[in-house]
Amino acid sequence: MVMLPKVNELGFFEIRLESIGGLGANLAGKMLAEAGVMGVGLNGVSFSSYGSEKKGSPVKAHIRFCDIDTRIRDTSPVERPHVIGIFHENLSKTINVISGMYEDSIVLVNSKKTPEQLKDQLKLKGGIIAVVDATGISIDENNRVNMAMLGGLFRLCGFLDAEFMKGVIRKSLEKKYPAAVQPALNTFQRGFDEVKFQTYSLAEGDVMPDFVRMDTPVLGYETQPIGGLVINPGNSILKDLSISRAGMMPHFADDKCIHCAACDNVCPDFCFVWEEQADKKGRPQMFLQGIDYQYCKGCLKCVQACPTDALSSELEVDGYADGHRIPHKFQLAIG
Repeated sequence: MVMLPKVNELGFFEIRLESIGGLGANLAGKMLAEAGVMGVGLNGVSFSSYGSEKKGSPVKAHIRFCDIDTRIRDTSPVERPHVIGIFHENLSKTINVISGMYEDSIVLVNSKKTPEQLKDQLKLKGGIIAVVDATGISIDENNRVNMAMLGGLFRLCGFLDAEFMKGVIRKSLEKKYPAAVQPALNTFQRGFDEVKFQTYSLAEGDVMPDFVRMDTPVLGYETQPIGGLVINPGNSILKDLSISRAGMMPHFADDKCIHCAACDNVCPDFCFVWEEQADKKGRPQMFLQGIDYQYCKGCLKCVQACPTDALSSELEVDGYADGHRIPHKFQLAIG
């Protein structure tokens, strides 16, 4: 029987996967648990927590491993993970994805950035940052992000058997989807081979942040204003849907646009920005100015609806959305 590299006070080695609906983190968690239990003889459990199950909404998958003689009586969410898998790096904009990590925890991120860049982005003080371009690999191999992330997780969790995992992939797909077996195996292997990692020690005199449960409300009975005022109400103008994009986004080519508004008719989140201008004959007409990427979740319905290819589906590159965003000009009632 294999030995776990470290355990907490209850004897558990814990993994938390941070993702959005549609990237396959729930299935990845189940496969990880199966590889630990059936593959190397550990006790293990896997479960997920999410809201509406809507594609693009935040999802967490929780996995616990322990030796065969330890009973698992804790099925609460993983708060202090030894390994964190971040399937979508933009989640860090709105969620504390590294919540509860130890100073030697491993953080695997689906990204093209360097570990040094991600250390600053995640505000990480110490630990191991691992990076794999799971989105790029999945597009190259015509497969899913979760297979590449699984490959990276198996590389980092050396007590798991990667060959057993390949058998699980074959068993899961070969009857119903035989054509998908080899792409899935290729994606898994590339994720295993292409992960890069860097270790960061705590600076002298520095300490890890105090642990705060992930479900602790910002405004609670101790911290809310007098009178219970809600000082930051939910608002569709303030929302940021960029974390829902799963790798692809629409690009707008103004020279091909005929301003027919077919894109606006199918857009569920009113991403398109219009302005009234005079046409060639001096008559007022609405002209499309561009896309407000703050509200774009990457559903690509607009690309399918566009009759002139003025909108195209492109792989999201870091910084493109901020550099090409055309902000809405809301007329708000004030005073």
